[in-house]
Amino acid sequence: MDDLYRDEILEHYRRPHNFGTLESPDASVEGSNPLCGDRITLMLAVGEDGRVEDVAFTGRGCAISQASASMLTDEIRGRSLAEVEELTNQVVLDLLGIEISPARLKCALLSIDTVKKAAAQVRGAGDAAGA
Repeated sequence: MDDLYRDEILEHYRRPHNFGTLESPDASVEGSNPLCGDRITLMLAVGEDGRVEDVAFTGRGCAISQASASMLTDEIRGRSLAEVEELTNQVVLDLLGIEISPARLKCALLSIDTVKKAAAQVRGAGDAAGA
């Protein structure tokens, strides 16, 4: 079973979904893992209803970090910002579907940390605009 998940991880690494940039994102957040050099920049476009209309990321790093970003961007499209902020680390680990060693955990979770910061950035900007 792990081989199936490993193949999917490699496929997301080789052909990441939502890879690129957004012309006018509502949030753009850079995340990095200084321990191994993984980096992603995640962009969100949010509709007036507070749902993620579009999402994109760029970055470089190991297969785990890039595949988790690809998988997570698929997962959050159409979700509300509140739902995105409530996602747990376990969601990403379940998407990856393989046992992640403690040394690779920061690689796997870089995407969710960055996504949550981007959602908070949009919600903060909305709060400031409403004040």
